[in-house]
Amino acid sequence: MRSDSLGKHPLITGTLLLTLTGVFSRIIGFFYRIFLSQAIGAEGMGIYQLTIPIHILTISITSSAIQTAISRFVAQAAAAQASSGGSTAPVRKRCNESCYLSAGLILSLSLSFFCTFLLYRLAEPIAVRFLEEPRCAPLLQILAFTIPFGAIHSCINGYFYGLKKTFVPAASQLLEQLARVISVWLFFQISLEKYQKISLNLVVWGMVIGELAAVLFSVSFLRKKKSHGNRLHALKQIFLMSLPLSANRVLVNVLQSMEAVMLPGQLRLYGYTSSEALSIYGILTGMALPMVLFPSVLTNSVSVMLLPIIAEAQEKQEHRYIINAVKKTCFYSLFLGLFCTLMFVVLGNWMGEFLFSNTLAGTFIVTLGWICPFLYLSTTLHSILNGLGKTTHTFFLNVLGLGIRIAFVLFVIPVSGIKGYLWGTLLSQITMALGALLMLLAHRSGTKKTGS
Repeated sequence: MRSDSLGKHPLITGTLLLTLTGVFSRIIGFFYRIFLSQAIGAEGMGIYQLTIPIHILTISITSSAIQTAISRFVAQAAAAQASSGGSTAPVRKRCNESCYLSAGLILSLSLSFFCTFLLYRLAEPIAVRFLEEPRCAPLLQILAFTIPFGAIHSCINGYFYGLKKTFVPAASQLLEQLARVISVWLFFQISLEKYQKISLNLVVWGMVIGELAAVLFSVSFLRKKKSHGNRLHALKQIFLMSLPLSANRVLVNVLQSMEAVMLPGQLRLYGYTSSEALSIYGILTGMALPMVLFPSVLTNSVSVMLLPIIAEAQEKQEHRYIINAVKKTCFYSLFLGLFCTLMFVVLGNWMGEFLFSNTLAGTFIVTLGWICPFLYLSTTLHSILNGLGKTTHTFFLNVLGLGIRIAFVLFVIPVSGIKGYLWGTLLSQITMALGALLMLLAHRSGTKKTGS
């Protein structure tokens, strides 16, 4: 029997709203990247992109796993309260939705202030010794100010995702992008009017303004609701779920940071100059990859909505619903992926020339287009695994995929150039998608054996 509360409407409407705002946000982002590529050049894009793994690393430590945990526990608390007829009495011991949000905020903000202090103080040694690019130091110091705002924004998003109310996360995402782009554009216009050199620092200050705008918007939609339950218990639950997820994402982002640092160096071993290596890295990560990842706005939206819905289905032991969700996820992800692969293979060279006036970007788009079916399938299946509480499974798959890419960076790029990295990316996505599918099939077999 399929529960009505697990019907299609929350998934479809939530996914549609997230997808629409995601599409608008990415369209704005594309014009923004075109603008940046012309304003700061390929080498400037390369320097800026070197700081992104550090930014993502701080997010993985302070908020992303906590957001996932909040989303899952809020969904389960809401389901438990709904099954009790709306009464809060049966769920006092388990904590209600507001209790999980406040516990998540306490944990996330504590970590974010600590990371802000460390990143600001250690920006120069990180830039010089780890990134091997001293020009990244002032960018990292400014980046540190985004961390607390990002933590608050992320926790509130997790709360609304758990309630399957996507308007606030979707609108705040769009507002953040608009605030960032408009502020950077204004900064650049002022610099031009004053005949000053355009600084990369302005790009990162735009990120700070974007996060601040998103936080102010998100907080304004919170309604004061009495927190029921033991907050320490909620904090413990969030911590225990987020710990393996955080370890997953921290290790993944440490490996991604290593990959980002090693890529220009390995390209130099192949024969490029330092400036050429940074330019190629900027073209790959700042132009080609965002183009190929553009359609993933749909699968990302589905993934965000799948996690709380799968968690709710597991709470109500709706195993047949979970199996159907996996089947439909596989079909639509593969369909979208194959369509996008065909589009990028046929139109990739034209996209590189038309959008970025860069032939190499077009070559990268064509090659990276082949990862689409596996990338989209992996994204959604990993969300289902997280919804089932199997966070260690996604941890293993992410580490395995990154290990493959790093191996190609170390051993194949010095021989084959940037093509070696593209081949490694394809192989890692295939491995992660097939691995997630096999793990879900194993879960299905285990469910049948228990007679659920």
